[in-house]
Amino acid sequence: MPDTRPTGPPQTDDEPRYSEKYVNHIKELCARDHRARAALRSAVARPVERSPRSHAYLVRRLPDNLYPDDKRAYYAIAALIADRPRLARDTEAANRQEGEPGPATGVAVRGWWKRPTLGTALADGVNKRLMKPNTAESDLHLMARQSSEALHTRLPSLLRHLQSGGVQIDWPVLLENLAWWDRDRDRIATRWMESYFSTLHDDDSATDEDAAQTG
Repeated sequence: MPDTRPTGPPQTDDEPRYSEKYVNHIKELCARDHRARAALRSAVARPVERSPRSHAYLVRRLPDNLYPDDKRAYYAIAALIADRPRLARDTEAANRQEGEPGPATGVAVRGWWKRPTLGTALADGVNKRLMKPNTAESDLHLMARQSSEALHTRLPSLLRHLQSGGVQIDWPVLLENLAWWDRDRDRIATRWMESYFSTLHDDDSATDEDAAQTG
């Protein structure tokens, strides 16, 4: 079993983050083994204790001495990757054949804090008109007040909706955010808000919509 914790302060530029290696392994596993993908998918929105089919594929991939929140995050991310809609899987397969790196590969540690967050994904959803700005912002504000348990329940349907519309998710970043959520929620939620508003396109239609609702 690996003995390097994947979360916390960045490692050196020459040392890949374990969260990234873990995500790449899960993606490859799901692409080549449909039985494994089905087993991991069965754990969507479930705690570790209710995910017996996932153990055979994940236990040996987990670092030692994990906090319960860390372990739940590992299982949740594996399940969410297995649960990706066909469009997301096909797009990734096409990119892999063309040699194009996805949002979760090939980024140096020094650029980690600039990587896309869940806030970025929500802004992309608004920019693609998959959801309205007030809906996305309400989701962000609600999640910022919730525990990781509530977040794990909310994420599957939200991520499935975004990915079905072509929004990409940076899974290593989300893994680390989920692992640290109950211990560092304010900082992570603030980063989500910042990345949301910095990614959101300027669009007068959002202002018009708000005016129509208040007028």
